[in-house]
Amino acid sequence: MHHIFAASLAAAACAASAQAQTAPPAVTEAHLTLEQALQLAGATAPGVDAADAGVRAAEAQRRVAGLRPNPSLNVESENVVGTGAYSGLRSAETTVGMSLPVELGGKRTARIAVADAQTLRAQLQGTVVRADLRLRVTQAFNEAAAAERRLLVAREQVGIATEGLRAASVRVKAGRASPLEAQRAEVVRVNAATALERTERTAQLARGNLARLIGREPGALDLGWFERIGGIGPHQPARAEGTLALVAAQADVTTAKAQERLARSQRVPDITLSAGARRLEATNDVAAVFGVSIPLPVFNNGSANVDAARAQRQQAEALRRVALLDAEQAIAGAETDVANAEANARAATGPALAAAEEAARIARIGYREGKFGQLDLLEAERTLAETRAAAIDALAAYHDAQARLERLTARAPTAMEDQQ
Repeated sequence: MHHIFAASLAAAACAASAQAQTAPPAVTEAHLTLEQALQLAGATAPGVDAADAGVRAAEAQRRVAGLRPNPSLNVESENVVGTGAYSGLRSAETTVGMSLPVELGGKRTARIAVADAQTLRAQLQGTVVRADLRLRVTQAFNEAAAAERRLLVAREQVGIATEGLRAASVRVKAGRASPLEAQRAEVVRVNAATALERTERTAQLARGNLARLIGREPGALDLGWFERIGGIGPHQPARAEGTLALVAAQADVTTAKAQERLARSQRVPDITLSAGARRLEATNDVAAVFGVSIPLPVFNNGSANVDAARAQRQQAEALRRVALLDAEQAIAGAETDVANAEANARAATGPALAAAEEAARIARIGYREGKFGQLDLLEAERTLAETRAAAIDALAAYHDAQARLERLTARAPTAMEDQQ
């Protein structure tokens, strides 16, 4: 086996060039790209519809918050259905008037501030839902692409095993090998066929999961995206400030502050002004009636509501600090995962894969020509299969880590940051 790898290492440079030439063909328009999948998912995702409905509800609540109290129509009749002079309606005094509550203490302005904060939070939640959807679709696309690559490798392994069985049968018939070689080759072929069946079911499941997210069958996938590693230019460390998690936490603080302001405004009693006309049945005279109603905060002066709102505001501020720490820790961990996954992917898809492919090629030729034994061939094929699987796993891990980092560092719209 050493002489096989020695020859393969000598041809590593050529194999690397050959690998580049045998890379997957350029993606045509018929192939589904990641961006197309994201667009399809955004058009059919129920979570996005729910978030949009939440924004509309918050905007309607904002309009409600800006409305003033409705006036009341009051009708009263006194000195009726009594005894003596007050029997029947002879001495009735009928008053018809209007009463208008007057809000004091800035209650309407405070309500509007709360509604504005809640509307901004609902809009931000819509952005969060879309970012979460992008992560889910990217991960599903990555799993489907990895499954497609594994399926291609599994089919190729079946072809290689079938060819190995044919070569072993030829050697056995020619009397150059023991019938045991044919049996070994048959076992390899059966195992490869079984692995292909498992891979086909896994690929079908992955494509089904992607189809459920985008609303249709994905068709052919852009495998070129799966093969790409890294971006252009030096990597800049990400910051937690301005990310969706931090802006959402700050929005909760803004809402809590507005709630506290509203609770303070509600401590100021409102007054109700009333005016009307009173008609006296006995004399048929009409007189004006004016009134003022002022509640007395004897049993409930609103201080408990202020204390509760203040505690909730302090809780929101503490949770924002927690969110900052969690975001910084999660981003740092995700950046490390991306760097490690990128290094593993580059190593797994580079010289190691090229050497394994070259070793397997040399072993196949040598086995057919009788220069190598079957065990050398099987060992080279096993090494190639493991190296290919490791390369696909490394690429899938890299894209998954990249997607998680992108979600953690997703920025809130600038307009939302400015309103905080």
